[in-house]
Amino acid sequence: MKKIIEFLKDVKKEMKKVRWPNKKEMATYSIATISFIIFFALFFMIIDIVLATLKTWVR
Repeated sequence: MKKIIEFLKDVKKEMKKVRWPNKKEMATYSIATISFIIFFALFFMIIDIVLATLKTWVR
């Protein structure tokens, strides 16, 4: 039980050191994340279409 209490105290100390992003930073990170998701979705969609087209030509 003592180890659990010590662990929780350490967690509390570490959480005080955490720097949380403000609204502006959060918006920037969100836009960057969504942009990367859209970019890679389009990239893999194009790759899929190209490979499917090549597959039909080979047959």
